[in-house]
This record gives sequence, structure tokens and C-alpha cells, in this order.
Amino acid sequence: MIELKPETMIGKGLHRECYVHPDNPNRCIKVVVLRGEEETRREQAYYKFLQKRQITWEMLPQFYGVESTSMGPGAVFDLIRDADGEVGKTFEYYFESAELTEKNLIGLLTSLQALKTYLFSQNIITMSIKPKNIIYQRQDERSGVAVIIDNIGNSDAIPLASHCRTFGKIKMTRKWNKFIALLQKDYSENSLLQTQLVNKLLD
Repeated sequence: MIELKPETMIGKGLHRECYVHPDNPNRCIKVVVLRGEEETRREQAYYKFLQKRQITWEMLPQFYGVESTSMGPGAVFDLIRDADGEVGKTFEYYFESAELTEKNLIGLLTSLQALKTYLFSQNIITMSIKPKNIIYQRQDERSGVAVIIDNIGNSDAIPLASHCRTFGKIKMTRKWNKFIALLQKDYSENSLLQTQLVNKLLD
């Protein structure tokens, strides 16, 4: 059994917590802490579906299965680290600071543009797209990779979008537009984000 310690926690959501894997610093473990079993089952089933499709994984962490932990079953994923070895920060972290947005603007923009291309080309479906669920894997001040770490999957009773690219494109266009609207609403005071980043993501 893997012992999870409080000091190794790197993320906390409404239903789950995320810890650095004690035996592998390049992996993390997600455990359910509050009625998140359904979300976890959906996520894992969708990851297995993507594995069967043999997608490329450059903007999604790979899933390595479930291990027994001191906090119950834990799902093991890649841990996204920056080029300097630090655990990657979310886009929410960068967008909440106008200074950080400006310092990393080119990388933030190009990585999100690449993420959109990736999601559509691979027909990857998300429940939603939010800055807190995307890691900016920083390479340097001008480059990085956007990696979605949460809310992957399709909850439709008949998941046509998962199997048909036409329906997938329609669904993900709607999700992407909601993401842009969220950026406009939640970060309205970050003028650089609005004028230099959001406008270009609308192109």
C-alpha cells in the first residue's frame, strides 16, 4: 500500500486530491475525498478509450492504472513538471497576475492555440475547459505546453461525439467558445489577457 502524506499534496478539487507519487516523482496519484466516484469512473473509462485509439499524449497526462493507497484507490497519472523540474502551474495561476501574463504571454498564447488544434485533431472530448484544469508546462519565458489535467470525458448517454469527428467538432467548438467567454468574464481586469490573448484565441 502506498502511504500518502499531507506534505506531498499538490492539488485539491471539490471531489479529489492529488499527490506526488512517493515512488516516482514524475507521476501523481489522484484520490477521491468527497463523492467523486462517478467522476473518477468516467474519467478512467475515457482514458482507456483514448488508449485503445492510440492517440498522441503530448497535451494529456497518461493514465497508468489504479494503486492501493492509505486514502483508498488512487489513479496514477503523469505529473506535469516545468523544464526546471518544478511542478507545473495552472493557467489560472498565470492569468490571475497581469505581470505573469505579460512575462509569459507568447508561450501562453501559442500553447493554447496548439491545445485547440490538438483537441480537435485528436477528437478529444472534455466536460469543460477551465484555466484551473490546464497546466502550463513552462519551458522558458517564450514557450511552453498546455496540458489538460482534469474534466476529460463525455457524460452523454449516447456519446456520439466520442466516436464521430463531426459531432466531436460541434461539441468541442461549443466547449472552446465557453472557455473564451469564461476568460472574458473572470479576467476582465487583466487587460493584456483580453487584448493580446483572448482576441487572438477568437481568430
